[in-house]
Amino acid sequence: MNAQGDADGTRTVAEAAQTQAARPVTRGKPGRRPGGADTRQDILAAARTEFAAHGYENTSMRAIARSAEVNAALLHHYFGTKDQLFLAALDFPLQPRELTRRVIDGDRGGVGERLVRFAFGLLEDAASRERVLAVLRAAATNEQMARLLRGFMAGEVVGPIAAALDAPRPDLRAELAMTQVVGLIMGRYVLAVEPLASAPVEELVPLLAPTLQRYLVG
Repeated sequence: MNAQGDADGTRTVAEAAQTQAARPVTRGKPGRRPGGADTRQDILAAARTEFAAHGYENTSMRAIARSAEVNAALLHHYFGTKDQLFLAALDFPLQPRELTRRVIDGDRGGVGERLVRFAFGLLEDAASRERVLAVLRAAATNEQMARLLRGFMAGEVVGPIAAALDAPRPDLRAELAMTQVVGLIMGRYVLAVEPLASAPVEELVPLLAPTLQRYLVG
């Protein structure tokens, strides 16, 4: 996947946020259209529209199924859960369950390092990085896209991490940690500030990890 394709994919979501429109689907009895070659794409188109119109928190799998005119069971068949459908609709590489597992599993003293290594593992891969940057750029220029991403991050990333932290103000701590990661993305991968942009990952990990550790459980 190239950068142009990434940008085009994210523009599709941003345009849905502005127009609340998706490509036409074949009309039939609502909720009963069987799966077929185009069904997956119809579901994704309906998901982009519903998420953009109502936000992540207020969009249900049942509502997406009605919009796509398919049985709700097909959404679970193709995508599993709402967060997985959201990620597929945005073509977003972050897997929140994997991130949460990495952060909260294991020795408490290594939380910060595990988080920063997860971030670098995602961002040092060119294809994943371009998807992340495309989504962040869209969120920076489109308020509905920003609201959509905030709802997803709050419900699927910050919330579960905060719930697992045995520390005061866990929501605030988790959000501060996420802002540190976003700052890293901006400085290293968007603005390409030197020497941050060219510094080896193994040099940056021990510098960043203590700050994330302090935010989360310090």
